Amino acid sequence: MTDGNDPAQRSTGESWNYFNYYTEIEEYFWKKRGAHLLVSPLDWAIMETWQKAGVPLEAVLRGIDRAVESYGRSRRGAGRALKTLAYCTDAVLEAAEEMNEAAAGAAPKAGRAAAAPAFPVQDLRVYLAKNVAQTRSVAVKVSATLPNLGTRLKEIVSAVEAASVLLNAPGILDLEDLERRLTVLDDKVYAAVTADASEELLLRMRREMDRQLAMYRRKMKAEQIALVEKQYLQKRLLEEFGLPRFSLYYFS
Repeated sequence: MTDGNDPAQRSTGESWNYFNYYTEIEEYFWKKRGAHLLVSPLDWAIMETWQKAGVPLEAVLRGIDRAVESYGRSRRGAGRALKTLAYCTDAVLEAAEEMNEAAAGAAPKAGRAAAAPAFPVQDLRVYLAKNVAQTRSVAVKVSATLPNLGTRLKEIVSAVEAASVLLNAPGILDLEDLERRLTVLDDKVYAAVTADASEELLLRMRREMDRQLAMYRRKMKAEQIALVEKQYLQKRLLEEFGLPRFSLYYFS
């Protein structure tokens, strides 16, 4: 008998949509901890470090399984739900290493048939149009007090609209090329808000981040902590300015 919640089974399907990376992890974590709580900025930062490091979804879900089981057996976890993905970091990375070792010794796979589009093109148009409108609104709002930021955001809006032309191209949509363009523009947005953020704002966010990370630092390697800190600050800065992400990894 099969179980649709088994990460090993779910990841083998050709329809597995890697652009739903965050949504899948979030929903799976909710199910495993038995509580539908909001995912914190720290959890989002951790998910982003996994995605940017190329950790497969299967490895993340397997790691969550192991971490939840370990936590449940511990004295600390008696009768308590696991609150953060930070506890799962080691288990996820171990699962990813195991998958890499297994893949290295596996026979080459036969060629796959062409995959169906990950998203309907019209849904992508709506997604990008919504984020363009939100960014343009922020650009207008900040132009009086932060004119450089306002100008940069307007330039980025124009670049996203230019990239959206790919949606009208004949033939099969090249999602990878569109994603590369949108990721570059996300990086530009982050660079722009970082350059114009006040010292007081950055200091407040760092204090907030240090409080949330304090009890988990011993479980993470230095490079993991550095990545989580970077992603955490990026997410919080964008939230502070009310700016969206354009990358298709945030399309749900």
